[in-house]
Amino acid sequence: MGKTAIARELARQISAVYIRIDSIEQALGVQPVGEAGYRVGYAIAEDNLRAGRTVIADSVNPLAITRDAWLDVARRAASPAVEIEVICSDKAEHRRRVESRTADIPGHVLPTWPQVLAREYDPWRRERLVIDTATIAVEENARRIAYFLTRASASPAAAEAAE
Repeated sequence: MGKTAIARELARQISAVYIRIDSIEQALGVQPVGEAGYRVGYAIAEDNLRAGRTVIADSVNPLAITRDAWLDVARRAASPAVEIEVICSDKAEHRRRVESRTADIPGHVLPTWPQVLAREYDPWRRERLVIDTATIAVEENARRIAYFLTRASASPAAAEAAE
C-alpha cells in the first residue's frame, strides 16, 4: 500500500492530526484539482501546529512549489518539519496497485496508470526521508517514520507524505 495508508497509520501510531488533501478537495468539489485544497490544508496544518500538535499532511506533492509551501507553514508556526517521499521502486507493483485500487472517498475519481505516468514531477532538491513501499508493509513503514521523527526530535512536526 502507498502514501495514504502509511500516513493514516503513522497518524494513528503517534496520535497526530491527519490532513488529506484528497478529502479536502472532494469536500470542496474542486474539479479539476487546483490549489484550493492545498490552501485549506495549509491553513488547517498551521492552526494545529500553532496549537502544539503533530501534523501529518497526505498529498501527492509532485511539485517543488507545494513542497516549499508545506515547509513555509511549519516555519510560520515555528515548528520543525520532516519531508517524506513515499515511493514504490517496483514499477510493475506500483502499476498493479494503481490499477486495482478503489476510491475510499465517495465520488473521488482515482488517476489511471497513464495519468500517474504523465503527472508533472519536480525532482527533489533537498534531503528528505524516502520510504519504499515495494517490499515493506504499511505498519512497519509507519513505525520506521515514527522512529525517525523521535530521533529527529521533530514533535510537534509537519510530516509530508508525497508519492
